[in-house]
Amino acid sequence: MSKISDTYDPKTRDAVALLSGMIEIQSFSREEEEVADFVESYFIEKGLAPQRSGNNLWLKSKYWDDAKPTILLNSHIDTVKPAASYTLDPFQAQVIDGKLYGLGSNDAGGPLVCLMQAFLHYQDQEQLPYNLIIAATAEEEISGANGVASILPELGKVDLAIVGEPTLMDMAVAEKGLVVLDCEAIGVSGHAAREEGENAIYKALKEIEKLKNFQFEKESAYLGPIKKTVTLIEAGTQHNVVPDSCKFVVDVRTTDAYTNAETVKIIDELMDVDVKPRSIRLNSSGLSQDHPIVKRGESLGMKKYGSPTLSDQALMPFDTIKIGPGDSARSHTADEYIGIDEIENGIKGYIALLKDLEL
Repeated sequence: MSKISDTYDPKTRDAVALLSGMIEIQSFSREEEEVADFVESYFIEKGLAPQRSGNNLWLKSKYWDDAKPTILLNSHIDTVKPAASYTLDPFQAQVIDGKLYGLGSNDAGGPLVCLMQAFLHYQDQEQLPYNLIIAATAEEEISGANGVASILPELGKVDLAIVGEPTLMDMAVAEKGLVVLDCEAIGVSGHAAREEGENAIYKALKEIEKLKNFQFEKESAYLGPIKKTVTLIEAGTQHNVVPDSCKFVVDVRTTDAYTNAETVKIIDELMDVDVKPRSIRLNSSGLSQDHPIVKRGESLGMKKYGSPTLSDQALMPFDTIKIGPGDSARSHTADEYIGIDEIENGIKGYIALLKDLEL
């Protein structure tokens, strides 16, 4: 594990040691058991008793009161597989020029260990105006069914979640959702040499052009318009047969202006093809600009923005905000890193956000 200068405060040194240990354990999505064991051991060494379901861990604050609102602090323990262009060992935690390198350091080990320090700071304070839960969860990188969604029923009522992802400690007050549509235009087969049949490709192209030019009536204040992109197309069996089927896939990045179900309905009614969503579970999110945590963030100098990237926010049916140290631009890139200063400032930022917060 990497060590850092004693000039950093104890919380930062503790967070870096924990993150270094996590980096050195392979934790691809659906393969998080060993890193979950490691994080669980960390909590136990602190004298705490985390609950666990599969590869998901969570802890509730000591003085729980059902009459108080509940804040969930959540980030994930899984990683993508390392890019082929790594020049450093992705599973060796290395501190170089004030930066901690290693797979998952930025996305999202850094945000997670900072949230854990904030939880430890507050979890045994009797006069907190809210209940606090920390959850380290699995399968975020694949939006898996065995990740955070699987434990939400165990957590009870949640009033606000702070989702830890690399945002430069700015506030993602809205996040795009995702719907993938499998579409099929149906024609009539015939011989290409004669005026026979109805070409499904031509029919599909007409409908794709219609979708390309269509604009939804409502637009999100932070996320802008819904983005729809045809990404795959498949048709035909051989050169001399008019195809009777043309299948295509549409990637739809939804916004808080419409639910995913509403978005699918509008597109289905627009297009003269068969439209089937693979799932509508990855919804967009948006938080009121008057929400207390937004106001607190603004008072701390945090900027507001709308995030184009998915996170576990998409699976949470309550108020959420995405904030964390690190930079989303480094996620899934070779030689991923997070600055030690970013970790220190992340811990301080989370603690300041939560200080006497009234929901």
